[in-house]
Amino acid sequence: MQNPDLNNLLNAIPMPLIAIGKSERIEDMNDAAAGFLGGEILGRHFVTGLRQPALLEAIEHVFAERTKKMTRFLGRDGDQEVRWEVICAPVMTKGDFSGVLVSFTDVSAVENANQMRRDFVANVSHELRTPLTALSGFIETLRGAARDDAKVRDRFLGIMENEAGRMNRLVGDLLSLSRVEGDERMRPTDEVDVAVVLRSVVQILRPLALGQGCEVILNLSDDSTCLRGDRDQLQQVFTNLVENALKYGGKDKIVSIDVEAIEYDRSLRSPTLRVSVRDQGEGIQPEHIPRLTERFYRIDSHRSREMGGTGLGLAIVKHIVNRHRGRFRVESVPGEGSSFAVVLLQDTPHAEPKAAG
Repeated sequence: MQNPDLNNLLNAIPMPLIAIGKSERIEDMNDAAAGFLGGEILGRHFVTGLRQPALLEAIEHVFAERTKKMTRFLGRDGDQEVRWEVICAPVMTKGDFSGVLVSFTDVSAVENANQMRRDFVANVSHELRTPLTALSGFIETLRGAARDDAKVRDRFLGIMENEAGRMNRLVGDLLSLSRVEGDERMRPTDEVDVAVVLRSVVQILRPLALGQGCEVILNLSDDSTCLRGDRDQLQQVFTNLVENALKYGGKDKIVSIDVEAIEYDRSLRSPTLRVSVRDQGEGIQPEHIPRLTERFYRIDSHRSREMGGTGLGLAIVKHIVNRHRGRFRVESVPGEGSSFAVVLLQDTPHAEPKAAG
């Protein structure tokens, strides 16, 4: 049976807490614990209520030794795994042992951040190792057997130039990603005409389009395309998306850029401007789409490297769009091409739709 005073005390603490009595039954728990463990375990023996072996062993240790014990507990929040650090501590009342208090601390975010840092270092190391190894090998060859062979020397220097360019692009994207992440909490305040930015992007990428035999079509409406934003960052977003469409959409195809003003976007509760970049490529399998904005994630690593990709472009796009409080959406049907859409606020948040008539 729950003790009202104990329950009030437990609920005053935000972390999940469970009180196990001397009878080894779960006598009380706060709302936070009931939220992820279920209130039906109240009154049960802790073995049948908690079940995970590591946690049961820690509780049994406290009953036997009367000393604190730390352990781990794995839970779920929808489709996400949640990792808890658990402290099982003896409760003493007037010098006598009266039970065990089990407290849970969610360490998922910390562990995910640590894993992201490890993955990031590993990925950067991997991306730099290949061109550095190639450069070292070619330099050694040019100093030795190919010293006096002009034809081989020129070929190797061309490859070395490509590898150095690849490293330079990677370092540039890493610096860009770092700057974008640093600015992400600061909302842009300058007024930008997206139509002007898009025309500039099309002009800059014209040589690439001609090389691919592609036509870039910019479809603008008569609606205003002005909004508050960072012009350089928005140019970076649209350059990345159009460049990807030209490189991966296939030769002799059409890349279309459609700009649409939406009077009231329900998801952002504001007027918005939607810019969609569509290609006529092979399309993307559904399982890849949720991971496209992950750092260094590539659908086809070999092809991406051949195209000069660093695997960071869409991660940069995501952070820039987040800074603008917008949305980035990807739609694709295998065999029918892909659409990469950026939805940007065009007015103050919480604007209400216009009244009819």
